[in-house]
Amino acid sequence: MSPLFYDRWCAEALKEKLARPFVHIIFGARQTGKSTLLNALLPPEALRINLADPEERSRLLARPGEFLQICRALPPDDKGRFVFVDEVQAVPAIFDAVQSLYDSDPERWRFVLCGSSARKLRRTGANLLPGRSFLHRLFPLVLTEHPGPNQSPPSIPSPLPMTWFGNPYSPNPFPPWDLEERLAYGSLPGVVAGAESDRGEILKAYAVIHLEEEIRREALIRDWGAFVRFLPLAALEAGQIMNYAGIAQETGISQPTVKSYYQLLEDMFIGLRIPAFSRSPRKNVLSTPKFLFADLGVRHAAAGLLPARDVVRANPGPLFEQWVGVELWKRIQYLGDGSLSYLRTRQGAEVDYIIERQGRLIPVEVKWTVHPDRHDARHLLTFLKEHPEQTGKGYIICRCPRPMEIHAQVIALPWQYL
Repeated sequence: MSPLFYDRWCAEALKEKLARPFVHIIFGARQTGKSTLLNALLPPEALRINLADPEERSRLLARPGEFLQICRALPPDDKGRFVFVDEVQAVPAIFDAVQSLYDSDPERWRFVLCGSSARKLRRTGANLLPGRSFLHRLFPLVLTEHPGPNQSPPSIPSPLPMTWFGNPYSPNPFPPWDLEERLAYGSLPGVVAGAESDRGEILKAYAVIHLEEEIRREALIRDWGAFVRFLPLAALEAGQIMNYAGIAQETGISQPTVKSYYQLLEDMFIGLRIPAFSRSPRKNVLSTPKFLFADLGVRHAAAGLLPARDVVRANPGPLFEQWVGVELWKRIQYLGDGSLSYLRTRQGAEVDYIIERQGRLIPVEVKWTVHPDRHDARHLLTFLKEHPEQTGKGYIICRCPRPMEIHAQVIALPWQYL
């Protein structure tokens, strides 16, 4: 079934906002469903310009003024005429044209600008229309869009609740997957909706073809060979504390270049940083961020691995920890409130994730175990003791079949209840 027939958490809120007289900028990685969602939300008569089309892109790169003429030729509409530009980062001059049109008549058009990379926009100093625009983000699927098999409503509140507007899950969710599938294939809508036999090849093509096409087309880096050496190492190191010096030594690339490549992955919405928690009373905590890929299937393919269940079975714990971190990070971005960090001391004591929201701190540990115990909670209990006025409970996310109280302040939750 096409991803068009499944619900997205942000769809209703986005539909309501699109009717408001602002320029709407939607960012997200390729294949997260931006175009599918927007085409479903926008009226059939909307003007659609797809800059992934080489002919369309070349014409507007050469003559961006044509965009003004095309928009001015549209007949007026009482509710505003929608103009949808896909892959807008390919022609940054579109932003200046949109500003000119919007400033001349804010009610006449409803501009919807969709992009899969912020790199070129940042480098060219593109005008992102401050004061005139709403910025929206779309991510790979979250758990409420794509619940587990035979999943019942949670009996214990999540450390970061994200319900479907009063219901625990979507009324029309993507196909249910078990945990192993999620860790093997990630959560891109097209992959989740596709046949299992095709998923590995889809992701392999995504990592090779999409990254190369995007980077080469936008001239985002000068040395493609150096990036090809960097990417699999960065993917294999995902979930670890960032080690610029180690990757530079392994690849023969300078540290500044390694840093710029990590930034490129963030600008393309493929990766994200989890900063170190900065308010610990302990003096021996690490301060370097962790780096995660926003989708585990893409991570495997970028590492040169064919995404499959066997990849998970070789070492599931670290992949499970990354999945929980990415899930929490996506929820914070959608909810628009809070931050996510981690804590590790030089002696190795660690809290995997710390949610900071509305003045409260919620520590989270991730364990592959089916039988969590007090030993698994020891770092949570230390953290709770150090921050008594900002914390309530800590959580262990694991594979236990039902919620369990490990300590008066620590709850173990099945991953489905996250």
